[in-house]
Amino acid sequence: EAIGINRAEVMFRNGAYLETPQLPSRLGYEAAGVVDAVGKHVADYKIGDRVSTIPAFSMGQYGVYAEHAIVPINAVARCPESFTAQQSAAIWMQYITAYGALIEIGQIKQGQRVLITAASSSVGVAAIQIAKSQGAVVIATTRGNNKKQFLLEQGADHVIQTDSEDIVAKMAAITHDTGAELIFDPIGGPILSQLAEASSKGGRIIEYGALDNEPTPYPLFTALAKGLIIRGYTLFEITQDKDKLENAKTFLLALFNDKKLTPIIDKIFTFDQIQQAHEYMESNQQMGKIVISL
Repeated sequence: EAIGINRAEVMFRNGAYLETPQLPSRLGYEAAGVVDAVGKHVADYKIGDRVSTIPAFSMGQYGVYAEHAIVPINAVARCPESFTAQQSAAIWMQYITAYGALIEIGQIKQGQRVLITAASSSVGVAAIQIAKSQGAVVIATTRGNNKKQFLLEQGADHVIQTDSEDIVAKMAAITHDTGAELIFDPIGGPILSQLAEASSKGGRIIEYGALDNEPTPYPLFTALAKGLIIRGYTLFEITQDKDKLENAKTFLLALFNDKKLTPIIDKIFTFDQIQQAHEYMESNQQMGKIVISL
């Protein structure tokens, strides 16, 4: 009934993702719809159940850009009670990615300062919502002024416009020179040195992407001086671990059903407009999720 579009699929198509396409290749991680068949040993789901897919499989082998898709049972979850198919196709990639960094690894607590870069992306919005649900103070970054109000509406306490404001100086002013205890960044490249400067003593920087094609120098002296922890992360740390995935699903479904987390859908395309949907993703205009409606 619906397909969620992710940056990962653009990167996969361009040969710049963690998984290399083996042609002919499928494409797509997220979809939502109704079960029309199950394997002979499947007991947890039945024909007619409303489900959505979790990125816990090879995209090239099981990609869900289709009217019908087959996925492994571990990559299926029930749709949240009140969600439409379009909303259900717009949750697992972004919210599990944010959950793994902020909750599983970061274990954020009330009052802690969390800096989220590229915050208008679907993962960035999910991270804002999850951090606020735990009582954190959220500082979001975006390049221009046109997305500032949107980020404030999603719950960000402060927004830094990186095209016109210096991250290090603004973070010093916002946090009274104490810095962020946790930074969640998909950009990489030269900005990592600035993020290290914007960190608190003993701060943690979680890198989950490489949107900047420039090299990423390691800020050794700042890391030494502040005792920083800088680590790479992908959602597959969660989706490929059965126990961690179940914990993530339980945590997120409770917040979805309590309406404490709500996916923000930026734009809906039809299936025959999927090329335009990818072009829109690559234009970096979106604020939230891009969805295909079947």
